[in-house]
Amino acid sequence: MGRLADQMSSSCMSCGFLYDAVFMSFLTEIFLSAVFILFNSVQKYFIKYIVEFLLLISIWIFWNYSVFVDRESSWSTYDFQSEMYYTFSQSFFPVIILGFGCILLLHFKEIKDKFISFRK
Repeated sequence: MGRLADQMSSSCMSCGFLYDAVFMSFLTEIFLSAVFILFNSVQKYFIKYIVEFLLLISIWIFWNYSVFVDRESSWSTYDFQSEMYYTFSQSFFPVIILGFGCILLLHFKEIKDKFISFRK
């Protein structure tokens, strides 16, 4: 959604894209930290990774949808289906790749230990 960074927000005309991104990131960081701490007690690693991955990508897609609605579709005549299509088409691959990378980095030590014990 970087191409929308230069467009004016419909909710706050004087707010820049950086302000919106930092505010959304801060709120999401608190929420995801709390949820990931709760998931830390789950012993089934595969289920934990899948749930964390799905939660992460759904939040990122929601962010992209919010940015698109705030900076593009609110100034135009998009319907909900068009908004969702545009959001998914523009953010599907980046969100999947970044989500996979984040889960890998968050649980690198656990994944490495499992892989090494599997090879022996």
